[in-house]
Amino acid sequence: MRVGVLSYPMLFQRDGGLQIQVRETIAALNRIGAETSHPLRAQLVDPNRERLDSFDLIHVFSAINGNYRLVEAANEMGVPVVLSPLLSPGWDRGSGLRARMADRITGRLTSWNVQTSYAQAKRALQLAELVIALGEAERQAIVSGFLTDPAKIRVFPNGISARFFTSRPELFRQRTGITGPFVLMVGSINPYKNQLGLVQALADLNLPVVLIGRVARQDQVYLDTVLRSPWVRWLGALDHDDPLLASAYCAASVVALPSHGEVFPLAVLESLAAGTPVVMTDENALDLQESAFALRKAKWHDAAAQRSAILEFIDRPPTRETVRTLVEQYTWQRVAAEISKCYFELQGSSMKRVRDEDEKLAATSADERSLVTQQIVERERTSS
Repeated sequence: MRVGVLSYPMLFQRDGGLQIQVRETIAALNRIGAETSHPLRAQLVDPNRERLDSFDLIHVFSAINGNYRLVEAANEMGVPVVLSPLLSPGWDRGSGLRARMADRITGRLTSWNVQTSYAQAKRALQLAELVIALGEAERQAIVSGFLTDPAKIRVFPNGISARFFTSRPELFRQRTGITGPFVLMVGSINPYKNQLGLVQALADLNLPVVLIGRVARQDQVYLDTVLRSPWVRWLGALDHDDPLLASAYCAASVVALPSHGEVFPLAVLESLAAGTPVVMTDENALDLQESAFALRKAKWHDAAAQRSAILEFIDRPPTRETVRTLVEQYTWQRVAAEISKCYFELQGSSMKRVRDEDEKLAATSADERSLVTQQIVERERTSS
C-alpha cells in the first residue's frame, strides 16, 4: 500500500508538535511496512508534482488552514482519506451551534462567497472516510461541535521517542550550570503559550524558569518582556533529537504548560517519559487515568493554582520510575501499528464498495439489455 501524507504548505517552515507527529508517524509506519506481511510505504506528498490518485490512500493532518481542499480533491478522485483533525477539545454542542449560525450569517452577507474556518473543517470531517482523534476529549469535540458520525472516529494518541525514557540530567547541568530546582517550559514563545503568565505566577519565589522554544519575529517584544525577570533563562530553539532537550526534561523539577489550549501536547508526554511531573492547562485532550500524583491541570489564567501545584511537586516530588509508568505504552511504533490496521481496513472496505458498485452497474446494464431485447421482440410480434 502506498500512503500519501499531507498537510498545509507552510507546515515545515517551523518545528513543533504537529511537525514531530508527522515525521515520527511516517518513520514508524515505514518500519512496520518493511517488517510485516502487508507492505506499506508512507511518504510526504508534493501536490505540485504528484497526483493524489497515484496513492492508495491519503492521510491529511489538520482540518484547518485550507486542508479541506485536499480532502475534497482526494474524494473527487476516489482516493480514501484518513483525517487527523487536531481540533481543540474546547468545541462542544453550544460552540458548534454558534459557529454554524455565524457561518450562515457570513454566507448570506457575502452571497455565499465566503466560508468560515469552521465550515471548512466541518466539510473535511464529513468527506473523510476515517477520522483519528488524539484522545477522548477531542473525539467528543469532533462529535458534539462538528456533528461528525461517531462510527468513523478512532482514538489513537501521540507517541514518545524512546530517548526520553532513558534521558539523564547530567548534560543539561553541565551545559547550563543549573544544579538546583527549576521549572521548565518547552514550546513556541508567544502570548498563547503564556510564558509571561507562568513567570508572573512564580515571581517572588526566586525559582529559575528555563524556556526552550522558537520565537517568531512578531513575538520578540513578548520574549523581551518575559526575560526582564532575572530568574528566566531562554535556551533558544532546540532540535527535537538534540540530547540537551531530553536531558532538560529529566533535570527539571517540574515542566509547566499553562497555555490557552492544547490538543495532545508532546511536551507533556516527553516530560512524563523523563520522569518529571507536569502542571498544564485544563484545555486539552490528554486523559491519563490516575495521574494526579504527577499531572495537574489548571486554567491558563489561574496563577494561584499553577503556583500551588508547582510548589507541591517541588516539595514532594513523585519517583521518576512511577511517573514514567504513566506513559510507557505511548510509543510511536504502537500508535503506527494501530493506524496501519485502519489503513488496510479502509482499503478493504473501499475495494469492496467499488466491486459492489461495479456489480450493481453490470446488473443494471444486463437488465437494460434484457428490456431492449424484449421491446424489439414485442415490436416484431406486433408488426407481423
